[in-house]
Amino acid sequence: MTDIEDAQTAMPSLKGRQAIISGGTTGIGRAIAVLLASEGAKVFICGRTPEHLDDALERIREVGEGDGIALDLAEPDGVDRFFAAAADYLPAADIVVINAAVPAKGLSEMSDTDLRYALATDFTAYVMSTHAGTRLLEDRGDIVLIGSMSAHVLGPGSTVYAGMKAGIAGFSEALRKELGPKGIKVALVEPGKTGADFQYPDIPAKKQREMIEEESMLRAEDIAVGVHYLLTQPRRAVVQQLTIAPRMQDRE
Repeated sequence: MTDIEDAQTAMPSLKGRQAIISGGTTGIGRAIAVLLASEGAKVFICGRTPEHLDDALERIREVGEGDGIALDLAEPDGVDRFFAAAADYLPAADIVVINAAVPAKGLSEMSDTDLRYALATDFTAYVMSTHAGTRLLEDRGDIVLIGSMSAHVLGPGSTVYAGMKAGIAGFSEALRKELGPKGIKVALVEPGKTGADFQYPDIPAKKQREMIEEESMLRAEDIAVGVHYLLTQPRRAVVQQLTIAPRMQDRE
């Protein structure tokens, strides 16, 4: 047999691992849950609607093992309920993917109610979910935060969303340094424009399919592959920031 030790690094298997994934019923979160389940991880997801939860779990159970709960993380007890249910199903959770998010318009275009809801979902729930996940992991495992290239590609309609995602980017970098010595790896994945329910109604399903075909939009599965990559690095290596952009996104 040819010795190829110097040609590759160890790739830990995901088989037997236990993953908590917020916003795992649609889009990027669903794609991550399906891929991790297909690789042998046991997954627990959440989403806001029972219909999307049932659909995601049906697909997950075709390729692996998983369960979940329908709830809104923006509710005052949402994060606590999600992680309590996750801990019951996954007593040895060692992966936490923080993904649940809603779109937001420019600051001057949003009502007080919509602004508070976006902040509660996209920032407060992100930080509180990470806090809850850290307690479950204790001294082992991986935390993956799904951010956005919007943190760096700024426009007049992106004030609120970009501000929150920039905050998550800073939070992630500092958290990596805080938790690394405790045995927990922290990674940030920043996707470019990705096809998902998240894009409705601005980009309808037909238009999304056209953009994916012309390679100006990613599929959610592309982001899932990126998460798989960073979760299969040796424990000594942290992919602290992974940016995934459509090849043609910036052509105009």
